[in-house]
Amino acid sequence: MRSKLFAAAVVLVATTAARADDGLTKGTPDIKSVSALAFGPKGLLFIGDPQSATIFAVDTGDAKPAGDKAVSVERIDAKLAGVLGTTEKEIRVNDLKVNPASGNVYLAVTRGTGAGQPAIVRLTRTDAVEVVSLKEVPYAKVKLPNPAEGKGAATVVTSMAFLPEGVQVGNGRLIVAGLSNEQFASTLRAINYPFKDADKGTGIEIFHGAHGKIETHAPIRTFVAYKVGKDDTLMAAYTCTPLVKVPVADLKAGEKVKGTTIAELGNRNNPLDMIVYTKDGKDYLLVANSDRGVMKIPTDGFAAAEPITERPKTPTAGVKYETVSELKGVTQLDKLDDARAVLLVKTDAGLDLKTIPLP
Repeated sequence: MRSKLFAAAVVLVATTAARADDGLTKGTPDIKSVSALAFGPKGLLFIGDPQSATIFAVDTGDAKPAGDKAVSVERIDAKLAGVLGTTEKEIRVNDLKVNPASGNVYLAVTRGTGAGQPAIVRLTRTDAVEVVSLKEVPYAKVKLPNPAEGKGAATVVTSMAFLPEGVQVGNGRLIVAGLSNEQFASTLRAINYPFKDADKGTGIEIFHGAHGKIETHAPIRTFVAYKVGKDDTLMAAYTCTPLVKVPVADLKAGEKVKGTTIAELGNRNNPLDMIVYTKDGKDYLLVANSDRGVMKIPTDGFAAAEPITERPKTPTAGVKYETVSELKGVTQLDKLDDARAVLLVKTDAGLDLKTIPLP
């Protein structure tokens, strides 16, 4: 069965994808915060900075395969505190991504209280924990022209994914979810790479079944790129927890698009992270949540799923899922390879990072 996955794997094989050195200038990026990460080709790291409403692209120089050893670090929060010169209580991990070029794991970290100080930390396949230097590196940046302000400023960038050339309508674009100051504040931006500029993005409207109403101001918390039928699609999850389809072809500057809600996964919950993978010839979403555990969702019903357009009579509705009961406290996750995932797990003692077989 030919896999429908078209995001991370294609980055490695797309011969026409944007080169990691395109449009980059050596210098020190003025990153003020970090909320989300995404990888492009050849170790190119995208960093979402909501405080300055800017997306940075940094050449990590980490493009050689680092082996296939599983990664496992107990109390990684203590290790992070050690390399950043602080205490575990002042460490927040905002995102986790595996570099597909090397297999090393990257963490978006905030050091300190309040706004804090941003850092990118790399966990190698030998379990070494090291700060990624951002001094005098090849980089580029693009400013978001219409970011949300006030209470919405922290959610200007909530999730990102790079779509390489060779997918249906990817054309080397970085997809950025977050809030803008537009009438439809919930926004998806398709930013061409190499960077030139960012437009005002596409306003997204959804029907939120648990709330029983149309919403335009709720930010997408996490999303993945996936091919539903013949269409390149973003599968997006919102707080409380609708699962929504948005066709990539609809992402046009200044347009307003209605996403299709195909599941209500339960309210009083915040989706934290999401991956898509293939196992035994079938595709699944794996979604980590704040209050409802880790959900495994078969994708084979996505194309034909009936839209949810009114408040369901039950707490969950639409596309079905199963809870992976053995996975508890998962706050971040990513595919380590085709058979394994790497997880950031909150325990009573702190944070652990470990590798598991894909469920």
